[in-house]
Amino acid sequence: MLLLLPLHFHSHSQLSLQPTMSSLLLFFLLSLCLLSSSSSSSSSSSATNDSPKTFIIQVQYDAKPSIFPTHEQWYDSSLSSLPTTAAPAASSSTSSRVIHTYDTVFRGFSAKLTYSEAEHLKTLPHIIAVIPEQVRHLHTTRSPQFLGLKTSDSAGLLKESDFGSDLVIGVIDTGIWPERQSFNDRDLGPVPPKWKGQCITTKDFPASSCNRKIIGARFFCQGYESTNGKMNETTEFRSPRDSDGHGTHTASIAAGRYVFPASTLGYARGVAAGMAPKARLSVYKVCWNAGCYDSDILAAFDSAVSDGVDVVSLSVGGVVVPYYLDAIAIGAFGASDHGVFVSASAGNGGPGGLTVTNVAPWVTTVGAGTIDRDFPADVHLGTGKIIPGVSVYSGPDLGGTNRMYSLVYAGSESGDGYSASLCLEGSLDPAFVKGKIVVCDRGINSRAAKGEVVKKAGGVGMILANGVFDGEGLVADCHVLPATAVGASGGDEIRKYILLAEKSKSPATATIIFKGTRVNVRPAPVVASFSARGPNPESPEILKPDVIAPGLNILAAWPDKVGPSSIPTDKRKTEFNILSGTSMACPHVSGLAALLKASHPEWSPAAIRSALMTTAYTVDNRGERMVDESTGNTSTVLDFGAGHVHPQKAMNPGLIYDLTSYDYVNFLCNSNYTVNNIQVITRRTADCSGARRAGHVGNLNYPSMSAVFQQYGKHKMSTHFIRTVTNVGDPNSVYKVTIRPPSGMIVTVQPEKLVFRRVGQKLNFLLRVEARAVKLSPGSSSMKSGSIVWSDGKHNVTSPIVVTMQQPL
Repeated sequence: MLLLLPLHFHSHSQLSLQPTMSSLLLFFLLSLCLLSSSSSSSSSSSATNDSPKTFIIQVQYDAKPSIFPTHEQWYDSSLSSLPTTAAPAASSSTSSRVIHTYDTVFRGFSAKLTYSEAEHLKTLPHIIAVIPEQVRHLHTTRSPQFLGLKTSDSAGLLKESDFGSDLVIGVIDTGIWPERQSFNDRDLGPVPPKWKGQCITTKDFPASSCNRKIIGARFFCQGYESTNGKMNETTEFRSPRDSDGHGTHTASIAAGRYVFPASTLGYARGVAAGMAPKARLSVYKVCWNAGCYDSDILAAFDSAVSDGVDVVSLSVGGVVVPYYLDAIAIGAFGASDHGVFVSASAGNGGPGGLTVTNVAPWVTTVGAGTIDRDFPADVHLGTGKIIPGVSVYSGPDLGGTNRMYSLVYAGSESGDGYSASLCLEGSLDPAFVKGKIVVCDRGINSRAAKGEVVKKAGGVGMILANGVFDGEGLVADCHVLPATAVGASGGDEIRKYILLAEKSKSPATATIIFKGTRVNVRPAPVVASFSARGPNPESPEILKPDVIAPGLNILAAWPDKVGPSSIPTDKRKTEFNILSGTSMACPHVSGLAALLKASHPEWSPAAIRSALMTTAYTVDNRGERMVDESTGNTSTVLDFGAGHVHPQKAMNPGLIYDLTSYDYVNFLCNSNYTVNNIQVITRRTADCSGARRAGHVGNLNYPSMSAVFQQYGKHKMSTHFIRTVTNVGDPNSVYKVTIRPPSGMIVTVQPEKLVFRRVGQKLNFLLRVEARAVKLSPGSSSMKSGSIVWSDGKHNVTSPIVVTMQQPL
């Protein structure tokens, strides 16, 4: 506490009472000695053996004593004064224990501390919060054409925005392989004058790696190395260069240039292009072999906003925690507060519910859908039965339908049980699988790695079978041997065939037929099986994901030194690779956001999200409601949010639901966050009294409306939503509402007509939902959805309504 005494003398005014610098310094040093001696005597009796870990510390930024020239020196001093219970947890050989300092989206620093040190730090008056670090993981063409972005359009979104040429997309990921043609700067103008970023050069990332396309490149490994020790530079680059492939892939989806011809091992031939082909890229490498560390992610957000990016694309995530403990939510709020649009992947935890991540309302959360292209590779059984599958395999095939191979299930009684059923490393008996096609169950290790295990054991091919949880969702992989993936029902049928063959003493046989690339697939889009689903675990009143975008079997740029299967032994080279995940869906929206920002420079991040949501569609290319890939059944708003993005309509949405940082503060107040919690997220001192408490969480001016009713024996329940829409369409326009209520519920809107006289005019409406209790077992819930559509005859502004009925235990 004595460490903070000089703060009382720090002032911007030059008062005669202010002590001299020398006397202040003497007093400070004396105080520090007293604190150190008293704490050392007490710490010896209360010492614990807790091991150090990384914490992110928020400070009262303007409380820095004037005797410290920099904030980092102040932070170091705060750390050196702590009563230590273990050897100093320095992150490097230098004397500083500070890992990163933050001063744009967050104010403070990160450091490695023992638990007891962290607890003591919380007691200091200038410390606002001490947040434990999380480790995040990656959420791992034809899509521009599928989305309707055509270069030939004389007046489309690409033309209107000049392909995003003056916008900068910051990609927080695994870095970039800059030599790829997707990142050439041909015909690009000079770097936008607002740009303040840097291209950090190293021996493997020379200055020539940056150009007028890649205008910024940084890497952040201090947090990673603080936990894992010095990186192995023979397996990863200490530079912005990508040794994984994920970052190169996502960057080119967002903003790759037009490249022809493009393909992966002959599959998906055509023109490769990102969403905003002329947008500039700045890459922030935060993901390493052991994961992506919060302290590094927050540093990347801090730099990206300070550098001047317009959009942040983040295809990583982790478990959902309260926003004030979530470094991504905190960094994203700071970015949004500076006018930067943040797009983040929803996660790959589907098809189960409550799996969506990156759920803060100031983040646009993106799930994954399919496009109208696939790569069929069917299993032909000895019975003549054909089981559909998918694969991206280009090596020698199995000889066509005229040659059949013995077929075995790796998890049969002849094998090594559970680990063999999953084809884990070293689990297969070569005597059992040699010369045969092997059925492996999906799970634990990567899909392509299972093929390598089969290949090493002498198998000639692999059938990768989904489990019940995976359903019928199929992902095409670049396999190292003839292999295909089949759905859960197909896997069951194949295993049943093998079992019957064993009982009848007649050998089971099969082959795999690879059919290349198929386009104009119907139905499309379909909600990808792996795409994470709602409801929102942290704020059920905010529907997440917000939208879906193409995320299955997406062709994009790939590094030289990584094989297309990402297996270390795979030495094949390809300029493009086909990957799947919400990681691929997120940069589609990042690129679209850049195009929309270029077309409408005055739009806020919330306005851009609103345009994408209210113009999204929920029907496929058959004209029917989108289906869920995992089941084949109709999908719901918890799967796709507002729907699938429609770029051309988003350019001219008619009305938008806008939001400011002040609105988000109100939302946090109504979420019962404390003033301190809110300050951690927003860097503001909130006043949650009075009018702010008059609302409720669902009254955030969001384009979707979600109500949660706790039944508690009530017969009738009701709630209301107040919304404000801003006219961005025609000056004189009249919008009438069409209500499609959730089944069995009454929805009313007042007024039913909105009359606008000018562009930019704002009008309010009130939507009321009335519901009757339904029969539910204790602890269970049911969800119903509907929508409202505001239309002026030219624009249709659609908002989903979600009502969840919960029966308490």
